[in-house]
Amino acid sequence: MNQKGLLIDMDGVIYRENHLLQGALDLVAYLLETATPFVFVTNNSAPTPEDLVVKLSHLGIKNLSARHFYTAAMNTADFLAEMHPRCTAFVMGEAGLNLALQKAGIPNDSINPSYVVVGEGPPATDKLVKAHELIERGARLVATNPDYWCPVKSNVTRPGAGALATYFEASTGRRAYFLGKPNPYMFFRARKMLQRHTSEVMMVGDTMETDIRGAIEIGMQACLVLTGSTKLEDLADYVYQPTCVMSGLDELLQDMKGEKPTDRLHSPTFSPNSQPATAGERYRHANPTDFRPRPRPAMTR
Repeated sequence: MNQKGLLIDMDGVIYRENHLLQGALDLVAYLLETATPFVFVTNNSAPTPEDLVVKLSHLGIKNLSARHFYTAAMNTADFLAEMHPRCTAFVMGEAGLNLALQKAGIPNDSINPSYVVVGEGPPATDKLVKAHELIERGARLVATNPDYWCPVKSNVTRPGAGALATYFEASTGRRAYFLGKPNPYMFFRARKMLQRHTSEVMMVGDTMETDIRGAIEIGMQACLVLTGSTKLEDLADYVYQPTCVMSGLDELLQDMKGEKPTDRLHSPTFSPNSQPATAGERYRHANPTDFRPRPRPAMTR
């Protein structure tokens, strides 16, 4: 693919349940060794970039710094600082969100804030009531991401910021604005960190609703890896399709090294024998018009 820069999702791509996924260590080592620009992009607003450096170090990925991470909290702070200088915010979230807003010069305000900003984290009842009152009095509602739920383990999920924002939409009648993936602003700001043109960057993610949709809508290449929330058979549910589909980061690394070049029509992922599939075989697996009912709402709206 000869990409000049990568945006890489984390949970479901790099790790799951505090365990590195196959190929993650080798891919990051290759990116560092070849000076390929990359940024980890996550919709989780709770951790700071420094927290993520420590987390990945414990998992075995060393030599990273805060500049390698861009979170939904940082994206929210960038957006508000750019759109509304000297604004204030009542924050419902963890340290990552509070720190990002502080760094952007957005003070915390529990009396008359410009915005109620909702991120990850279990909300206290008194803060729920306070936020409701502030929104009713005119504060605008902003969420760090639209995720209704997020995977924690293979069979365990947690509520996302989108679920809490939807609660306030129902209780106040006000509409929320959602940042993070798939909002194009997330991809725009993360791409700027790479100092590359959109056509020179590829998003690598495991979720069609956030990673792949946002990249495709901004005109960026998008690689779906099948190590997380989206399975191969799920592709039939979507009108938009990824640029390529791979079993995991080990297959992506082979492609980047030129050992096994692939594209969406000829990915070894589509063949049980790891042989390139024909266009007809791929179409059978991922016909974008062959929609199937979902037993559960999508991760985002």
